[in-house]
Amino acid sequence: MVTRRSLVGGSAAFAATLALPLPAAAAPAFVRREGTRLMLGARPYRFVGANMWYAAWLGAPARYGDRARLIRELDALAAMGVTNLRILASAEEGPLKNSVRPGFRTKGQNWNDSLLAGLDFCLAEMGKRGMKAVLYLTNFWEWSGGMMTYLSYVNGGKFVDANDPAHPWPEFPDATAQFYASKPAVALYHDWIRGLVSRTNPITGLAYRDDPTIMAWQLANEPRPGGSPASAAPLLPAYYAWIRGTAKLVKALDSNHLVSTGSEGLMGSVQSAEIFRAAHAFPEIDYLTAHIWPLNWSWVDAKDIPGTHAGATAKVADYLDQHQALARQIGKPLVIEEFGYPRDGGGYDPQASTRFKDLYYQQIYDAVLTSARTGGPIMGSNFWAWNGSGRALHGDHRFRPGDTAWLGDPPHEPQGWYGVFDSDASTRAVIKAHASALATAGEPIAA
Repeated sequence: MVTRRSLVGGSAAFAATLALPLPAAAAPAFVRREGTRLMLGARPYRFVGANMWYAAWLGAPARYGDRARLIRELDALAAMGVTNLRILASAEEGPLKNSVRPGFRTKGQNWNDSLLAGLDFCLAEMGKRGMKAVLYLTNFWEWSGGMMTYLSYVNGGKFVDANDPAHPWPEFPDATAQFYASKPAVALYHDWIRGLVSRTNPITGLAYRDDPTIMAWQLANEPRPGGSPASAAPLLPAYYAWIRGTAKLVKALDSNHLVSTGSEGLMGSVQSAEIFRAAHAFPEIDYLTAHIWPLNWSWVDAKDIPGTHAGATAKVADYLDQHQALARQIGKPLVIEEFGYPRDGGGYDPQASTRFKDLYYQQIYDAVLTSARTGGPIMGSNFWAWNGSGRALHGDHRFRPGDTAWLGDPPHEPQGWYGVFDSDASTRAVIKAHASALATAGEPIAA
């Protein structure tokens, strides 16, 4: 374990060497925003991405880590043309039943040196492969502790567990959203941000703020202002203040990297375009995000995917259109950074067919490609999620404390529910074909 002082202090001496201006030819290439485009050098930055929340755990020099596997997974992703990974860069240990352990931090300032080393290692290996990372800094949901755990740190240990029959929906999101109005909880979260964003990677010698491997810092995974319009309304001032205040903090610490919210889009804004626009209009927020979950949102029935897929497809198309329109209104790029679909029959095993899942991926990819070819605002996508060689360890597909198989499906979900396995040949082919097509889409823009 390491304290905040040792986490931050190690960067001071090296930071002094970065004060001198670099020659233009040696300047690192950071992704930046120009209007509704993301740019890398003189060209639009369009990408095929994946979610790999567990990368720091896999990279950790600890019992639960496996660096050799992480290297193999990165090689497999690179071979498919995946160049962008969305990674969890926080996890708060606390009382929630389904949160991953170990976490990056507890209530105090003793932070997990092994997980931080795992993140260092992952970023170093990604840099060797020309990949970019989006690092999210907490979670609205329970599976990594998140905002509810921060609240428990400052309110005497009180909490609400997700999916607790004693607290039916939407009690969990309503309770979690109180985080934005809790100055002590937000202060602890900001303390984590100051430490992480100011960190220096001992493997590369680069301060995180100077590492071009990082594309963006993300405020949270799927922050919502509440569980319903009625519960969200009184919290909106605090929600907006949290977004802008945190984004300003990150920008003050790191002027090189983009900042995004991690929002699901309209679904994460209690289906209010006004709330989504207001949350993303701040100048410190560089691009928009949307997540699309047809099964979670009851657009498709896992027991009758063939009979309900067409209806889900129509709703997905509409959701994509709505968010492209919002991106044009706000004048910022859009990333479809989470999209998932069940395997045929709703099973979790690698042997289950992925016919309809592949069709869904193709629908998302067609939208990204069309946007690239027509000057639209969608710049990339991150499928949820990469399982790679990970396999469920138990017949009930449930994650149990101490498991180290690490799949893209988080601990609160059935292992194998949405993730892409290394044996999913047809899905991997869809991803690779899209990467090839996207690489040649659109015209380069002069510097």
